[in-house]
Amino acid sequence: MLALIGIVLVFGAVFGGFLVEKGNPWVLIQPAELLIIGGAATGIILVSNPPAVIRKMARGVVLAFRPPRRGMESFRSHLCMLYEVFVYSQRAGGIMQLENDVDDPENSRIFSNHPEFLRDRGTREFVCDSLRMMVVGVTTPHELDRLMELDLEVQRRGRFDPVNALSAVAEALPGLGIVAAVLGVVITMGALGGAPETIGEKVAAALVGTFLGILMCYGVVSPLAARLESVAETQAQFQQVLRVAMISWARGASPILAIEYARRSIPLELRPTFDEMEASIKRDAIIPPPPHNEQAGAAAEAAGATA
Repeated sequence: MLALIGIVLVFGAVFGGFLVEKGNPWVLIQPAELLIIGGAATGIILVSNPPAVIRKMARGVVLAFRPPRRGMESFRSHLCMLYEVFVYSQRAGGIMQLENDVDDPENSRIFSNHPEFLRDRGTREFVCDSLRMMVVGVTTPHELDRLMELDLEVQRRGRFDPVNALSAVAEALPGLGIVAAVLGVVITMGALGGAPETIGEKVAAALVGTFLGILMCYGVVSPLAARLESVAETQAQFQQVLRVAMISWARGASPILAIEYARRSIPLELRPTFDEMEASIKRDAIIPPPPHNEQAGAAAEAAGATA
């Protein structure tokens, strides 16, 4: 919402100031200049980016106008989820009891209670694949830390691809505005000797090309690229927090201490207090009973039915 308000404010201030100076708004409507700049910018995107990055750009532009995905509540809920995982593993007799949960998180008794986690494919695979390495027992905490760091870096580069692509387009827009202006000057030179009004209109049209290129660069595309960069950085920080929790637990920290390590790594503006985190765990944590307790309960029910 803030992104949309900001862009509306940019255009409102620019065109409002033009109207205050008694400018003619119809002079700024130049379809040919829009065709030159917009078409050339689209061509640059197609030439310089593979289809996957173009799709990321489209999704990223839509995402930029939506509320932030990662707020304080998102950090709290995911840390609460990891606390459930850690405690359940301890009560069930070891990390190996999580095998079915990490292999099929949609049907897990822990992960299925967290739909936001299941919808986020990157985070879901990051957490489950990391836990799977502990389940199969083929890695040490140090090796797991390096593995998670590699995964985070690859995901981070992928999220920054559309940011770099939009930044490249933004850098090209002023130049495309100059190209449109030069073409307008060429047309103007061909009209020399005509009526002064006609020449003035053609000069105005040429200058509108430069104006549009600069406005689109600094008023729209560059801010959108900065917005996407902020979103990507927040997601990277979010996954880093989850990494801290899992590595702390793998190194032998208690569940509550591992969550505290992670809480301390959250950016200050998004970090819940200790009391808020503790209250969230007490209120929201749903820890399934260990498998042997379930079996004992089933055996008791069967014995009662037989009696």
